[in-house]
Amino acid sequence: MTNIVLESAPVTSSEKSYRAALYVLTTLFFLWGFITSLNDILIPYLKGLFELSYFQAQAVNLCFFGAYAVISYPAGILVRRTNYQSGIIIGLTTAACGCLLFLPAAHYGVYGIFLFALFVLAAGITVLQVAANPFVSRLGAPENASFRLNLTQAFNSLGTTVAPVFGGILILSVGLNEARDPSEAITLPYMIIFGSLLALAITFKFLKLPRIEQQPHHEDVAAAGDSVWQHRHLVFGALAIFAYVGAEVAIGSFLVNYFNQPNIGNLTEAQAAHYVSYYWGGAMVGRFIGAFLMLKIRPSHLLIINAMAAILLLLTTIFSQGALALWSVLLVGLCNSIMFPTIFSLAIHRLGALTSQGSGLLCVAIVGGAIIPMLQGLVADSYSLQVAFFVPLMCYLYIAFFGWRGYRVRSVERT
Repeated sequence: MTNIVLESAPVTSSEKSYRAALYVLTTLFFLWGFITSLNDILIPYLKGLFELSYFQAQAVNLCFFGAYAVISYPAGILVRRTNYQSGIIIGLTTAACGCLLFLPAAHYGVYGIFLFALFVLAAGITVLQVAANPFVSRLGAPENASFRLNLTQAFNSLGTTVAPVFGGILILSVGLNEARDPSEAITLPYMIIFGSLLALAITFKFLKLPRIEQQPHHEDVAAAGDSVWQHRHLVFGALAIFAYVGAEVAIGSFLVNYFNQPNIGNLTEAQAAHYVSYYWGGAMVGRFIGAFLMLKIRPSHLLIINAMAAILLLLTTIFSQGALALWSVLLVGLCNSIMFPTIFSLAIHRLGALTSQGSGLLCVAIVGGAIIPMLQGLVADSYSLQVAFFVPLMCYLYIAFFGWRGYRVRSVERT
């Protein structure tokens, strides 16, 4: 069988302009990876500060990733009616406003205001996801779409790798241990992010990026009057994104508390934060490797291999302890490496004019990052943190199914 490729509309800009645009877009992938991973440090800090249960602490992920469910579809409409570059600027500006809201949240010391600030921040990131992912997939030859998405996602992983160390130093190591006001531990990191987001918004305002029209290709399966819900591979892909993001976020969110346990790592929260970087760093290394493997090996096959490896590693951490349990769960990050961009590119394959709406649906599915961690929190409160890792394990089972059969495109039946 031939490799699945992502068909797209013809573009008129030169290959040189494609490369320049791709280089600039990697900064966005880095920044939203950094912001997302910083939640893994914020959650244990707020859990201790407000004396929350595991379930209550996961409200951070509920608000952050819940924004994808609320904002993604409207964002898809916004991008379709304007253009990808405008969507990026709007997303950056909205995210910057969310960072500013950390000032009143820290001043009043109210958990609910922190959650609202995270929702606004995530709303901006959602618009960025909807605009940037399909834009990258169309910047060049269709058959290399998975390669480009994996390459840019590698820089996303660089951001997720750096953030836990950054947050461990500025939040965990000087926050609760010295009984300081929350504003001293939390506002500085988010004000730095605010400045970065604002600077990028101004930069993108004056950049000349290739304009890519959203027109159907003669081989696309989508046609006028079609609905995204008529494309089975897209719906299965949305469920796979739900499972993947939910599993990845759930695992990362519990690592600090998991490594703090005497039978696992017996580490302080600040020490554990550095180990979280290995989890996200594994995804970074894997994405650089996967970007090139994708040129030789069928993407769906790599997806199955990585999902099955993640399942074996989670079984190991559940039924062991000490260094074996610690390192086996960290290695799941390596397995996560190629999952999001691979699922994304397979799911929007041959959607033509429905690509932006399909992208919006896939980004709605990122709400898995809100739901799955809450379920894992419930299991952790009821049983133990170790047993709770069965929740993401089930997610990887579904991802393996998507790589086996769910990704296959079926033509739409028309009457």
